[in-house]
Amino acid sequence: MEQLFDKKGFICDMDGVIYHGNLLLPGVREFLDWLKETGKEFLFMTNSAQYTPRELQQKLERMGLEVDESHFYTSALATARFLSSQSPGCSAFVIGEHGIQNALYDAGITYNDVNPEYVVVGEDRGYGLDVITKAIRLVNAGAKLIGTNYDLTGPTEDGIVPACRAFLAPIELATGKQAYYVGKPNPLMMRTGIKMLGVHSAEAVIIGDRMDTDIVAGIESGLDTVLVLSGVSTVEECRRFPYRPRLIIDGVGVIPATYKAEQSLR
Repeated sequence: MEQLFDKKGFICDMDGVIYHGNLLLPGVREFLDWLKETGKEFLFMTNSAQYTPRELQQKLERMGLEVDESHFYTSALATARFLSSQSPGCSAFVIGEHGIQNALYDAGITYNDVNPEYVVVGEDRGYGLDVITKAIRLVNAGAKLIGTNYDLTGPTEDGIVPACRAFLAPIELATGKQAYYVGKPNPLMMRTGIKMLGVHSAEAVIIGDRMDTDIVAGIESGLDTVLVLSGVSTVEECRRFPYRPRLIIDGVGVIPATYKAEQSLR
C-alpha cells in the first residue's frame, strides 16, 4: 500500500468505484478528501457515454462531493476525439444519449441516418428493434461500426444492467462486422487521461472494479493497478484472468484509512 501513497496521479473509474447508480459508495468522501489534501492529480474516467462531464459533476454534487468539471473524462469524449482525428467533419448515426450526442456535436460530427460514415453505439435507454434494424442496414451499406466502450454490463444500486457491448452484440452478429471500441481498455483513452493528469505513466495508478477493462487498461498503459471489490469483478473472477492487479481492496475508503493509520505510527 505504501507504494500507492507515493503515486502522483490517480485515474479512477466511477461506476462500481465511486457509486452504484445514485448511491455513493462507502469511503468515497474520505478518499476524495485524501486526494485533495495530499496534492494528488486525479481524474474520474468512465466508460459510460451517457453523461457529459458537467452532468457527472452535478451528480457528485448531489451526493455532497465538490469536484471540478475538469476532473472528468468519458468514453463519449474519447470517441468524439477519435472520430474527429480520423475523419474531420464526418457524420454518424448515433445510438446513445446526450453524453455521446453532445460530444460528437462539439467535435463537429453531424447526425446522419441516411448515409453516415459511422454508426456509433453507446448506452441508450431508448434502445429497441427500430434502431437496431436501422444500424444493421447502415452498416451493411458501408458505415463503419464504433462502440463507445467495451463494458458488457454495469453495476447499479439495483444490480447488474446491460452496457455498450451488449447493445452492440446483435448488430455485430447480424452484419458480421466487428465494432472498434474506443473506451477502456483501448490505450487511446488511457494515454489521453495520463496527459490530462500531467504525470508519467510510472507515476500513476488506475483504480477500477473491472478486470476486463480497468485493470488490463492499466497494465497495457504502464500504470500501477488497484482492483476494488465494490463493483463488478470478484476475487474468484480475478483468478480466471491471465493478468493480475497489483493490489485488491474492498473499496477506495481503504486507502485513506490505511494512510491515516500509518501516519499515526510515525
